[in-house]
Amino acid sequence: MSMKPQAATALAQLAGSPLPQTISVQDGPRRLTCEVTALDSLGCSFSSLVLATDRLASATAEQLRRIADDLSRRVNYLLEPIAPIEIDAEHCLVQMRSSPPQKSEGQSTYYELLVRRGGELSLRRYAKQGTGQRTAVPATVTCEVLLRLIADFEAAAP
Repeated sequence: MSMKPQAATALAQLAGSPLPQTISVQDGPRRLTCEVTALDSLGCSFSSLVLATDRLASATAEQLRRIADDLSRRVNYLLEPIAPIEIDAEHCLVQMRSSPPQKSEGQSTYYELLVRRGGELSLRRYAKQGTGQRTAVPATVTCEVLLRLIADFEAAAP
């Protein structure tokens, strides 16, 4: 069974539960965790979405770049488009961010998506005041968008 229906069931089971809570689903060698911080009938907030898979344990920088390119084409429905900003061939890591970030009242907010060797895709949202340090903030999306993200992560890391 793919992860999307499992995640939909896990989200439904969180209704009325105290939050934050982590949902975890698995499909073969792929494991997905999502730290849900808020949930109602229409939307949810999450602090992290992580897909881990042993299939990428020995991936090359080029393979990770192809996965990142695929994700940037697929994930075109968030607040800002996401594009690769750095490929670290030595550490086999591709860093993607909102391009451009959302700016409002002296603050920038953006998504950061990492694709790393060892087998991990992770998505988080950050806020940064002026030139200060960034702070992780919950990403708020509809439940449908969260499930679409999960399906896109699953498709990008078969």
